[in-house]
Amino acid sequence: MTPHDRHPHDPRRSSAAAGPYPENHDGPGLGAELRQGALVAVGVTVAGVALGLLWLWLAPRVALVSDGKAVFIKNTEGEEAIGADGTFVLLAAGLGVLTGAVVFWFFRRGGIAIVIGTAVGALLASVVAWRLGVWLGPAQDVAAHAREVGKGKTFEAPLQLRAKGALLAWPIAATAVHLCLTGIFGPRDPEPPAHS
Repeated sequence: MTPHDRHPHDPRRSSAAAGPYPENHDGPGLGAELRQGALVAVGVTVAGVALGLLWLWLAPRVALVSDGKAVFIKNTEGEEAIGADGTFVLLAAGLGVLTGAVVFWFFRRGGIAIVIGTAVGALLASVVAWRLGVWLGPAQDVAAHAREVGKGKTFEAPLQLRAKGALLAWPIAATAVHLCLTGIFGPRDPEPPAHS
């Protein structure tokens, strides 16, 4: 009996005939998967601009006032100072859910490179959003700003992200949603053939 006459599921069938990949290998190669992961990371990072602009627009402002010698918070009982962090977390988590769903929609087969690209891109997007919001927000030099507006005048404090853990909201939400969708709707491994 020649190797070609053997049954396709014969364990004696030479593995060399199958080539370097199994016969049912239909997924993207390693290079293609890495390119997809890099593409996801770049795309998600660019989306950080949207978060930065939304944060700048929606974050509550802290009002300051100067007496000519020192600068004080106008409303000492206000929660605006922590409101900026909360706004960032909520916006980032929302964009994380959206990001995870969109990435799954375009790359349904999943893969570790896609997951890593999503997480890395989301973290970089959060950093981009944070720095962009601070840069476009009120002046960072409080003393100079106080002198500019004058004694007794109210002005806005710089936009700040006090809890740096907020930067993890986007990558955690995006990765969790993507993994959940992949687990529920992703392709299933083929069932092993039944042996009689």
